[in-house]
Amino acid sequence: MEQDTLDRLALDSAFEQARIGLAEGGMPIGAALMNSEGVVLALGRSLVVQQGDPTAHAETVCIRNAGRRHDWASLTLATTLSPCAMCAGASVLLHLRRIVIGENHTFSGREDWLEDAGIEVRVMDDLRCQSMMERFIATRPELWHEHIGSPRGE
Repeated sequence: MEQDTLDRLALDSAFEQARIGLAEGGMPIGAALMNSEGVVLALGRSLVVQQGDPTAHAETVCIRNAGRRHDWASLTLATTLSPCAMCAGASVLLHLRRIVIGENHTFSGREDWLEDAGIEVRVMDDLRCQSMMERFIATRPELWHEHIGSPRGE
């Protein structure tokens, strides 16, 4: 399969996780971990609200769900939103090969850290991801500010 097709499949899986999270009353952010053959190895969605855990971002949940591995450097992590410092740091620590980002318009994370660490970053500018996040921010600004670690109203 071509890389573009693999990236879209991974992002589709992450987007579905974001939809599930939103339906559960949480943040609409999802992640998927895929190998180079297109096999989704783990999924995750933000569980910050559902579990009351401020570290349960979609990417960290996905990484936890993947368990102990020795092939991180060959894997692609797809996420619906640009990774924050915590999630980017985990990706750097594990030496992930690639990060596919649904959108970075509503939040510009630490893509610079990923690139500085030699991780290939691909921003898809996916309108589904952006629209879902924009609607969420408009309707739940207090939860959004809590999630990204900014004081309310800033």
